[in-house]
Amino acid sequence: MSRQRRPEDRCPAGTRPPFLLVTAVPYTLLAALAVLKTVREIGAGDSPLVDLGLCGLAAAWMLGMFTLRPDRWERPRLMAVFFTGILVITAILVVRDPAFGLLTPVPYIYAFTVLRWPWRLLGVAATAVVAGAAQASSVDRATASGLVLSAAIVVANVVLMGGTAWVLRLAEREEERREQALAELSRTNRLLEATLAENAGLHAQLLAQAREAGILDERQRMAREIHDTLAQGLTGIIAQLQAAEQMHEVPEQWRRPFGAVKTLARESLAEARRSVDALRPEPLETSRLSDALADVADRWSKLHGIAVQVTTTGTVRPMAPEAEFALLRTAQEALANVARHAHATRAGVTLSYLEHEVALDVRDDGRGFDLVGLEAGTAADRGPNPPSRDGGFGLTIMRQRIEGLSGSLRIESEPGAGTGISACLPFLAVGSHT
Repeated sequence: MSRQRRPEDRCPAGTRPPFLLVTAVPYTLLAALAVLKTVREIGAGDSPLVDLGLCGLAAAWMLGMFTLRPDRWERPRLMAVFFTGILVITAILVVRDPAFGLLTPVPYIYAFTVLRWPWRLLGVAATAVVAGAAQASSVDRATASGLVLSAAIVVANVVLMGGTAWVLRLAEREEERREQALAELSRTNRLLEATLAENAGLHAQLLAQAREAGILDERQRMAREIHDTLAQGLTGIIAQLQAAEQMHEVPEQWRRPFGAVKTLARESLAEARRSVDALRPEPLETSRLSDALADVADRWSKLHGIAVQVTTTGTVRPMAPEAEFALLRTAQEALANVARHAHATRAGVTLSYLEHEVALDVRDDGRGFDLVGLEAGTAADRGPNPPSRDGGFGLTIMRQRIEGLSGSLRIESEPGAGTGISACLPFLAVGSHT
């Protein structure tokens, strides 16, 4: 349901006059003149009924045609009829009594507010003629000079009020052009904002594409390095081992370590090729993390002859591939450190699904090392018996992988009491993939 608009909101002339100007002022002026006329006529002993009747007709005409019918304000023809009526009544009153020239502001008001251009100029000129006639009523028209003066008064009114109407029209057109310019400026601003937003989106997209291209280039570079160094070197090792096996019979006491070396070289080569192809580690392609840990531990145990026990506790939950990858690599690096440095007789791997996190613990009964006085995260790198011959690079990678997923890596060890490595990842950071 649409809201009923007030008369000042419906002005067809486009000037939107104040409500009191087009309603209260005409009635007030008409009432004051009616009272003045009544007092004068009664004082002179004449009857004011005709003039009062004309004043009542004017009031009824304004009330019925304009004040009570704001819906007609936007109908130019009806407004022209209304203005013509009020002007004719005013002219009759002026003819009967020039004092009613004081009523001519009423048709002026309506001419400026309800008539459209160019009819507004015609209405103002007609009203000026009536006003000029009232002003020249006291001039003696019996003489030529009197006629000239009367005509001059009328012409002066027409020129003055017509010029005023023209100036107001120019101001109105300037206002219309200003509003159009503001509307165009507003539309341009909206288009500019949309363009800027689109450009910002394109800029962000280009940055993302550039970042992805940089990452892709770096991955391709690393893939080439792996292919040209590690993969080629492992391929050469395997070829040399096979050639040595074909040329010389392997002694019985060498068969187990000889086969272990070939197996380890083939597995390392397969992992190198998978890294080149950006694939997941082979144990995670066909099994869950717990099964992959068991498989890795079993192969590690057979290779190094160290007993290892794998345990999974809690309710198994699906995790994001990057989380499973980080935990599997952590377990592989920890077991590799056990084989290289711990001199252990047994090891254990525990995967724990807790309420808010998943934890991986790798422990051994080896010789351990001293953590006292060392900084967290680098203690294993600088201890008397470092767990990695590469200066702790393996532990650094483990820590970066885990902390990159908002997790934590802790190392516990002391001489003669073995070593424990614990990696924890919160489920909120890990995410879940079904």
